Amino acid sequence: MPHEEFHVHGAHDHQLEQAAEHGGRDSFAGRIAVGTAILATLGAVMSFAAGDTQAKAQIFKNNAAIKKTEANDQWTYYQAKGNKRNLAEVAATLVTQPDKVHFYQSENERYKKEQAEIKQAAEKLEAESKDWDQRSDEQMHVHHRWALAATAMQIAIALSAIAVLTRRSWLVYGVVVVAAIGLVFGGLAIAGI
Repeated sequence: MPHEEFHVHGAHDHQLEQAAEHGGRDSFAGRIAVGTAILATLGAVMSFAAGDTQAKAQIFKNNAAIKKTEANDQWTYYQAKGNKRNLAEVAATLVTQPDKVHFYQSENERYKKEQAEIKQAAEKLEAESKDWDQRSDEQMHVHHRWALAATAMQIAIALSAIAVLTRRSWLVYGVVVVAAIGLVFGGLAIAGI
């Protein structure tokens, strides 16, 4: 008895055979797939840049806080020297011996000079803190641009998927517009605007 095999073709088998015989390229889906891959790559780069600028902004803000703390320490030191200076002034007026008066007056002058140096250091640290704060704010601004650009790319990718699934070619115009918006935000981020 000869053994015969019987094979039932499914609907997808028929489509595969048809595609193989007739070249079966779906140019619409192919173009969308390539475009989506490009959008995904751009979106990944933009997401990376957004994360990078956010991390820099946090580091800069941390540096600002450190400088502000150092400035506050200097102001506290300034006040301590001021208290010592006041005590030297009072002591100079209360003592009656000339050598003690001269000693407390020289101490008063020394504390006055030290206070001026401390004040200068504190003001310098405050200026550095403000500079770090400004740099942090600038990085956050650029971060927001990158985040908007990456979001636009994600929306364009979603629209691409909808275009392929619904076979609506007019949705491709929406993909292009949203991707262009993403590119504009990316350009603004690169320019620092």
